[in-house]
Amino acid sequence: MTGQANAGRPNQLLRNLNSKIASIPMILTAVVIFLGGTLWTVFYSFTNSKLLPRLNFVGLDQYERLWDAPRWVISIQNLAVYGFFSLIFSLVIGFVLAAMMDQKIRFENAFRTIFLYPFALSFIVTGLVWQWILNPEFGVQSVVRSLGWTSFSFDPLYTPSIVIYGILIAALWQGTGLVMCLMLAGLRGIDEDIWKAARVDGIPMWRTYVQIIIPMMRPVFITTLVIIASGIVRVYDLVVAQTSGGPGIASEVPAKYVYDYMFQAQNLGQGFAASTMMLITVAIIIVPWAYLEFGGRKRG
Repeated sequence: MTGQANAGRPNQLLRNLNSKIASIPMILTAVVIFLGGTLWTVFYSFTNSKLLPRLNFVGLDQYERLWDAPRWVISIQNLAVYGFFSLIFSLVIGFVLAAMMDQKIRFENAFRTIFLYPFALSFIVTGLVWQWILNPEFGVQSVVRSLGWTSFSFDPLYTPSIVIYGILIAALWQGTGLVMCLMLAGLRGIDEDIWKAARVDGIPMWRTYVQIIIPMMRPVFITTLVIIASGIVRVYDLVVAQTSGGPGIASEVPAKYVYDYMFQAQNLGQGFAASTMMLITVAIIIVPWAYLEFGGRKRG
């Protein structure tokens, strides 16, 4: 028996040999470039590298400077506000739109295309479009005032206290369509017999969604949550296109802070430290997701 088991192992190793050989470049790329680049960034975040990396270690000095910088603190606050409302509104609006689409409405394909179309645009294009729409001279404020409401004021991109909400509007306009499609795919995977049983039992539709459908769509919600959260952490293009971080530093975000310090201020050590903090944020998101997805399956 042992000899047969040992003889079977080489056959298992040679099975799908071509596909295994073809995957070697991808594995090397992931290990060398992604993992190697990550470790390299963390390593040099403990140095005082400026224009070029150099092995002059300063311990946690870069991190102390990072958290003492008002610009970084404001960027974290903006990311927290932007992330919280982006998650809530993306999930709620996306699910509501998906639930409406799931009612087999007329012209469903047309509506689905309309809602998903903004996602096909780049963040730069989206940012420029919404910069024009929110411009007080010829945007929403100007249109409403031309209709007679001369005291109407709506200029979020020029008001430091609410500028992040102007960016949030553009982000929701672009990303909600994708969330809708993900949710719609999950809803279409629900067995029709569940709906029939709920109607026979006289369960209201809202309770069917809350108590039956949404718990069954847990994997879809988790995946959507990870997609949205990863986009929140690395938001950059939208901010640059709409406000360039202004007014002043009122709309700064961590990704822009990293870019400015690494390529404009030529302070690689500070940029690496900020990148490492962003990496930790991503890990906080990915690790629980991986545990819920794969750990739960193993226990099952």
